[in-house]
Amino acid sequence: MSSDANLRTRLAVAVGEDIVRGPGDGEFGRHLRDFVVQAPAGVNIVAFAYPRSTEQVSRILRFCHENDLPVVPQGGMTGLVGGGVPVTRCVVLSLERMRAIEEVDTAASTMTVQAGVVLEAVQKAADAANLFFPLDLGGRGSCQVGGNASTNAGGNRVLRYGMMRDLILGVEAVLADGTVINALHKYIKNNTGYDLRQLFIGSEGTLGVITRLVLRLYPKPRSVCTGLCALRGYAAVVEFLGRAKAGFGSTLTAFEVMWPEFYRLGTVALSRQPPIEPKHGVYVLIETMGTDPDADQSRFEKVIEEALGSGLLEDAVIAQSVAQAQQLWAIRDCPGEFPRIHWPQLGFDVSVPTGEIGDLVEELRKVLLARWPDIVLVFFGHVADGNLHLSARLPAAASEHDVEELVYGVIARRRGSVSAEHGIGLHKKPFLQCSRSPEEIEMMRAIKRALDPKGILNPGKVF
Repeated sequence: MSSDANLRTRLAVAVGEDIVRGPGDGEFGRHLRDFVVQAPAGVNIVAFAYPRSTEQVSRILRFCHENDLPVVPQGGMTGLVGGGVPVTRCVVLSLERMRAIEEVDTAASTMTVQAGVVLEAVQKAADAANLFFPLDLGGRGSCQVGGNASTNAGGNRVLRYGMMRDLILGVEAVLADGTVINALHKYIKNNTGYDLRQLFIGSEGTLGVITRLVLRLYPKPRSVCTGLCALRGYAAVVEFLGRAKAGFGSTLTAFEVMWPEFYRLGTVALSRQPPIEPKHGVYVLIETMGTDPDADQSRFEKVIEEALGSGLLEDAVIAQSVAQAQQLWAIRDCPGEFPRIHWPQLGFDVSVPTGEIGDLVEELRKVLLARWPDIVLVFFGHVADGNLHLSARLPAAASEHDVEELVYGVIARRRGSVSAEHGIGLHKKPFLQCSRSPEEIEMMRAIKRALDPKGILNPGKVF
């Protein structure tokens, strides 16, 4: 018996034969890639482990720690930077069986869940309790909340509700040696020293494996207003954002901006009838959520009409039904359909202050087209929180690394972030220094050494 086969057998004895499986002929291919990044050919997977409980996760990690065996934690594998992709000899630890929604506490407005629960299931469970979990993104039907926490997911409603870290009150995580850290608190105020949950949120499984979460819920909105607006350019977008904040206050939930190339992909290229003619300089999808359906709709229409009357908006469409709102959102959610119409592509997820995004788009367009005239550039983003996405289809003469160096060089000069919401993982690892100082990176390494001294957790990721 080979040494790896022997390890697999011993691990199965330690944790249960129904939990541990060996590599198969393609059956486990879903564990070898995320939405973009593929594991290297021939990567050595010692075992695939599918625990059902925190105690089983603890036993798996204790065994791997004692045997110096790397572990790659995985959620729904919907990421874009290879954060859950195995790149070296390891055990793949999938949380997909840990799908229990343990409690919905309506008094505390919390939900306690295992890490493998799919985001959409959390949204539906909150809705059934007449509450609301605001995190939302295109992969809602397959991404898992443990992965959302490990990557500090953002999505469409950050403007009002914040990132995933703002939606988590408590965390349970297992350290590399199997130690369980139970910080499953249900309260907002907890000023008792270091906030240990934040060590695990956004650390991409490199400091510990998140096993359970206490999620923060909100009152269920009684009204949702959605509109699509056309503007001449980004300066008008910034002015419109100011008017929207003043007019809608805390009910403003989403302010999504799409440049013309993106708008054409989301409509004409996908055989959708454009709700507004594709001839404008930029498009904004705007959404509010409130508690008074009649008053909220009236206020929404008034703000849009005033912006139209002043000439700030060139055109606008306001959804009159849930179905019409879904049709507008389908345009913004079209990146999930890029493999049909805009593939292969190289995606970027960056941040700079909101007021700089228009200039950033023009600078990136200028420098990329000057170097590669045939490159196809598509810009969109959650610009109210400073987040711009760029999707580039590369000509044959362009290498991914050269394009990345150019884009991230521009971001570094602007002191922006090379990853607004997707994480670092494997894909952005070479460019972490564009957004983090040597002192910050060394501090992160020190935390990693303290919590994972053997370096077995998600090796090769982040730095």
